[in-house]
Amino acid sequence: MKTLPILTASLVTLAALAAPAAALEPLSKERYINDRLVAARVADRVRRTCPSIDGRMIEAFSQARALKRYAEKKGYSGAQIDAFLDSKPDRQRIYATAEAYLAQQGAREGDPESFCGVGRAEIAAGSVAGNLLVSK
Repeated sequence: MKTLPILTASLVTLAALAAPAAALEPLSKERYINDRLVAARVADRVRRTCPSIDGRMIEAFSQARALKRYAEKKGYSGAQIDAFLDSKPDRQRIYATAEAYLAQQGAREGDPESFCGVGRAEIAAGSVAGNLLVSK
């Protein structure tokens, strides 16, 4: 019966090692990551719609890499990150959240200047989206 204490100790150790991975919430619920993805979508919509604002593409790529590192440091695997980014329902949710935010800020489809106003406000506020934009 000496194997029972060894087995018990092994199971406790295994459970302790597995606990951090099991404690991770789904990426779709991770607020910091989702908020930044929404902000990136807001910035993308503004830069594509407003003729007087452009995207800071190098900054956007830098922020994307930093966000991936953040997720990895939290314990998400590359496969989990890729699956989240490839998820059509998650992408649709992020896009819908960004569109709702834009509308709340006064952006109106078919009115590029309304997107410019949102973009200028984001730039002036130094928001996450604003840091991805620059006036031409």
